[in-house]
Amino acid sequence: MTTITSSTPDAARAYAVEMHGDQKYGPHPYVHHLDAVVALLRPYGDKARVIGYLHDVVEDTEATVADVRSRFGELVAACVALLTDAPGANRKERKAKTYAALAKVTGDEELALVVKAADRLANVRACVADGHRTLWDTYYGEHPTFRAAAFRTGQCDPLWAELDSLLSPAHAP
Repeated sequence: MTTITSSTPDAARAYAVEMHGDQKYGPHPYVHHLDAVVALLRPYGDKARVIGYLHDVVEDTEATVADVRSRFGELVAACVALLTDAPGANRKERKAKTYAALAKVTGDEELALVVKAADRLANVRACVADGHRTLWDTYYGEHPTFRAAAFRTGQCDPLWAELDSLLSPAHAP
């Protein structure tokens, strides 16, 4: 097993950029999305920022939870695993499984919930800014179930307040 050499946000960003390679977030390199998520996580500390850079690496690249564990430690790997959608026939099935797992999270792994809120907020901000109504409608439809699973009072209330606002009909693109 590889020894953890660095678990800084910069190390996580470099690893994520390497693993995501040429993937795009809309017209942008994928790191555009990761940087947007991590900017929202700044108030929540370096560990949240590390997880923010890595939140999609297992779901969207060849990286494994074991790879993340060996490079960034057990807590980061556990959080990334929670943020990785379970296999399913479609988005609805995948999200149902993921939300069920998030609803049960306690203790240190609740940091994954902060990252998930930041990820969703970054996605919804992009939908509103870019006028992506179909995707906004998806997030709007999922929001009550997502909120019930991932929201914890006092954990990252500013992220949730903006997310709730942007997912109100008044903000629909």
